[in-house]
Amino acid sequence: MRTTIVKLYSLEYNQLRTYWAVTLFVAGNMILPQLCHLVPQGGIRWLPIYFFTLVGAYKYGWKVGLLTALVSPLVNSALFGMPAVAVLPAVLLKSVLLAVAAGYAATRFRKASLVLLVGVVLFYQIVGTLGEWMLEGSFYVALQDFRIGLPGMLMQVLGGWLFINHIIRK
Repeated sequence: MRTTIVKLYSLEYNQLRTYWAVTLFVAGNMILPQLCHLVPQGGIRWLPIYFFTLVGAYKYGWKVGLLTALVSPLVNSALFGMPAVAVLPAVLLKSVLLAVAAGYAATRFRKASLVLLVGVVLFYQIVGTLGEWMLEGSFYVALQDFRIGLPGMLMQVLGGWLFINHIIRK
């Protein structure tokens, strides 16, 4: 079995590279949802707004992840109306939780394994679901990602692992 070294970074707010990375990940978080929304219920099934937030935070640190987590939903909502303004607080909450969890896991463990990515996705979804329940007042609505979005969570884990370990390895 071959061992692959993956470089993980922790970019700072005073580095131009941080904003270049954020721009690319926000663009990805704009394009992927548009593609997913071509399919009925594509957004709620594939959870595309979170994908590049996970990759950015894990690969380049929580600061890149946090900026991507905040900018992506706001820009998508302003330009395309998705996510809808009514669900924006829940999406922002989950995005921020994802950025912090991914950045922490990358810094703490210095590797990107499938098990770690499963842990990151489950953390932001479980804590985010509890927060969404408090925001929405409906546990049924808060469970939507677990009822419908399992393919998206799986895509985040497998696709995130592939991106971090093979596509943007250096």
